[in-house]
Amino acid sequence: MGGGPGGGVRVVVYQAAYDEKELAAVRAAYHRVSERLAKVPGMLGNELLRSPQDPSALAVLSRWESMEAFLAWEAGADHRQDTAPLRPFRDTRTAAPFAVYEVDATY
Repeated sequence: MGGGPGGGVRVVVYQAAYDEKELAAVRAAYHRVSERLAKVPGMLGNELLRSPQDPSALAVLSRWESMEAFLAWEAGADHRQDTAPLRPFRDTRTAAPFAVYEVDATY
């Protein structure tokens, strides 16, 4: 069975790395951030994604159990400190640095 109501929230934060040195730095920052976020209530996990069409384009996709859990973390005092290692690598080519999606349906 599938196609029913979804659940949860996905957050995409756009990153960029323009050479191998920056890519290594993004990967290291991603691991530091992920270790911190693994302790956040409601955070289900995340992935570092890289575009095969544009290898300089990366994204961190995080999975949250609810909008409430994401918003509570985002409003909290640790939010900026938790994500600070990745901030220098934000992709400024995108209209917005991140996007938030509620899961509408899932299989």
